[in-house]
Amino acid sequence: MIEIGRLCIKLAGREAGKKAVIVDILDGNFVLIDGNVKRRKCNINHLELLSEKMDIKKGAASEEVRNLFKEMEILEKREPKIKNKRERKGGKKPKKIRPRIKEKPKKTPQGREAKKTSKEAKKSPQSKEAKKTSKADETERLVEEALSSVDNGN
Repeated sequence: MIEIGRLCIKLAGREAGKKAVIVDILDGNFVLIDGNVKRRKCNINHLELLSEKMDIKKGAASEEVRNLFKEMEILEKREPKIKNKRERKGGKKPKKIRPRIKEKPKKTPQGREAKKTSKEAKKSPQSKEAKKTSKADETERLVEEALSSVDNGN
């Protein structure tokens, strides 16, 4: 029953439910179809064959097939592609309001120098010497106390 010119309905894919005609038989499983569908190779398992047959030649041009479909009043008007598949409710999509980023105050050279001086003061050799002297003074005081207590004890 699979023969060139046989009308059929496509069962699978985006063109499911649309009528087509077999233009060429490619092998045991695939045929070339055209009509209310895009001209393409199709699996015969995805087609439902109808009893109607059209008189066309093997590999007939798309224009010939369209003209025959018009004569038989089978040709359906193809719907234009919709750019956005989702339909928006309520018109246009509202613009996103982005929060403004607060500008950070630019660092002035004076501020940088002030930070450097405070860091330098912490790391400066003078402060290390001051710590050493304070420790040395502490140890001297402890030694003197110990000596005085030993001298007093004798």
